[in-house]
Amino acid sequence: MSISAQKVENYKERAAELVSRMTLEEKVFQTLYNAPAIERLGIKSYNYWNEALHGIARAGVATVFPQAIGLAAAFDEDMMEEVADTISTEGRAKFNMQQKYGDHDIYKGLTFWSPNVNIFRDPRWGRGHETYGEDPYLSGRLGVRFIEGLQGKDENYMKVAACAKHFAVHSGPEDLRHSFNAVVSKQDLWETYLPAFEACVHEGGVEAVMGAYNRTNDEPCCGSQLLLADILRDLWGFDGHVTSDCWAIKDFHEFHMVTKNQVESVALAMNKGCDLNCGNMYVHLLQAVKEGLVEESTIDRAVTRLLTTRMKLGLFEEEGKVAYDAIDYDQCDGKAQRELNLKVAKKTICLLKNENQTLPLDINKIQTIGVIGPNADSRKALVGNYEGTSSEYVTVLEGIREYVGDDKRIYYSEGCHLFKNRVQGLGQPYDRTAEAKAIADMSDVVIAVFGLDPGLEGEEGDEGNEFASGDKPNLKLPGIQEDIIKALYESGKPVILVLLSGSALAVKWEQEHLPAILQGWYPGAQGGRAIAQILFGEANPEGKLPVTFYETSEELPAFTDYAMKGRTYRYMEKPALYPFGYGLSYTSFDMRDADVAGTIGEDSKVTCKVTVANTGKMAGAETVQVYVKSPMTGAPNAQLKGLKKVALAPGEEKTVEIELDFKSFGVYNEDGKRVLAPGTYEIYIGASQPDARSIELTGKAPAKFTMTV
Repeated sequence: MSISAQKVENYKERAAELVSRMTLEEKVFQTLYNAPAIERLGIKSYNYWNEALHGIARAGVATVFPQAIGLAAAFDEDMMEEVADTISTEGRAKFNMQQKYGDHDIYKGLTFWSPNVNIFRDPRWGRGHETYGEDPYLSGRLGVRFIEGLQGKDENYMKVAACAKHFAVHSGPEDLRHSFNAVVSKQDLWETYLPAFEACVHEGGVEAVMGAYNRTNDEPCCGSQLLLADILRDLWGFDGHVTSDCWAIKDFHEFHMVTKNQVESVALAMNKGCDLNCGNMYVHLLQAVKEGLVEESTIDRAVTRLLTTRMKLGLFEEEGKVAYDAIDYDQCDGKAQRELNLKVAKKTICLLKNENQTLPLDINKIQTIGVIGPNADSRKALVGNYEGTSSEYVTVLEGIREYVGDDKRIYYSEGCHLFKNRVQGLGQPYDRTAEAKAIADMSDVVIAVFGLDPGLEGEEGDEGNEFASGDKPNLKLPGIQEDIIKALYESGKPVILVLLSGSALAVKWEQEHLPAILQGWYPGAQGGRAIAQILFGEANPEGKLPVTFYETSEELPAFTDYAMKGRTYRYMEKPALYPFGYGLSYTSFDMRDADVAGTIGEDSKVTCKVTVANTGKMAGAETVQVYVKSPMTGAPNAQLKGLKKVALAPGEEKTVEIELDFKSFGVYNEDGKRVLAPGTYEIYIGASQPDARSIELTGKAPAKFTMTV
């Protein structure tokens, strides 16, 4: 938080004074997300519900950045803050414009319900692409910098208000979320599910926290004594406001069955510290006060918190007093924003395989290019969910066409439907296979663009989700996609697979047979341009996987099992298809002179140092990754505890330092206490995890050091 403590206290006093002049009914209606105006007190109507997961969403034109999981793949904290700063500038630009014309509607406020720092523990979860992946440390680092970019660094006012969601222990199944009880051990709760939220509160100074739909260990998250009162408020000292997820409070009595009716439900949520209701249940607070279930002073506390947020945003100041009021609408989705979006998209793409340097393609040696696949010309596969509207979309087909110009022939075929066995409803199954085969035969190289889109993985209730309420039934390419890829392979032409998806797919056959594979995520409105520049070597892939790609979903525990054993790189026992932290480059990097210095202890630090050199012929960026393995019995595998992105020209080298503190070495025990176990700690410094599969795929092992406690 950049606002001075003195300012915050002043805002709290002003808010409390306003609340003291309200009637009970006025106060109750201020706890709804669509808070009405109180004209006699000079309070305008305000709608708290707004979204900014990867750009300003659902309110007209704005920059549509790569989906959150793609942003995470850049492994770049500085980039994350730059993206969020651009989002908040556009947020202010749109807000100022909307206020001018009296538009106070939903998605028009300055309270953005982002970032989503839930842990992507199971690749079947449909909403996983909204997160920063499966690792608590990475999610925390990126979440903090995203919040800082959104909220700004002004000493007097927040640029916009961020919200960390969904607190806590929430990652599917989507179709059960309104009744589901996520049972989790104290060890997993503290080691896996809470650290990113703690970082957002303590380091990011996040203004709001949103509760989850489900129960955690029998308590509904939006009315949890453990989560909202004991941990968030008492232990972490969180000073902002808490909002429910949308219509989650009615789940208390309708599905969780922990209360008997609406009045009991709102009393539970309000008493445990849920200040704002996304939904309309809190109108029943009037009855709850009448029945003695809620003290009026508890509602005063909630409304004071909510108005304090609006004070911090400068919404009670005279026009022109807040510097952010001067941000004009011309700062929304302009040339500078499109250029940043393209730069960011290129950073997110992961090169998973590149046999015999198939990529980058030499445009001078190619006359005909086949672009085939259901995602090749799909705008939907560019954007993910919680998206805005871009003034320009560039699909992969369009990006390639633009890049190669008119002197090369491009053949295009959809190849197949994304998930059905035919494109035309009246056609026979495989009704585009002949066309795809013909194009492959006529082409010098085939760019195969397959995968998923947000109609196949997303939130329960999203329009157009085709199966399992947005969750994936397995990790296979849907429909007949793999059959078509095999048909393309049989042409004997080089087939480059570009996967557009928000989650891991089990592409084992493709890894064994195809020469090159790119993971493009949902790469944003400029995504096709970015992928074309990567394919032809104008840009160098630098992404790293923020999730594990498994060989099959059969090796995973049940989707409803929230124990971490056997899940993610931190607890898995079998080798991955592609490991967390993995990603190749067109150039080569050498890491040398790695060293560690210092001691492990509560008040001491360990400094990791390494020199990174670009030994190839192309400019590129490498991510230095530091992993720590605790000797404690039952501790996770080596965990990511430090990262630093380094951009290098050919022949250039830089020395990187990464500090590890007590938190890097302490591991939570079965009682949920962080302990420094006696024994030998392993520290790894390199460009990947220290697991055997990463070493096999990259041909390099991280430097290993040991320290004894």
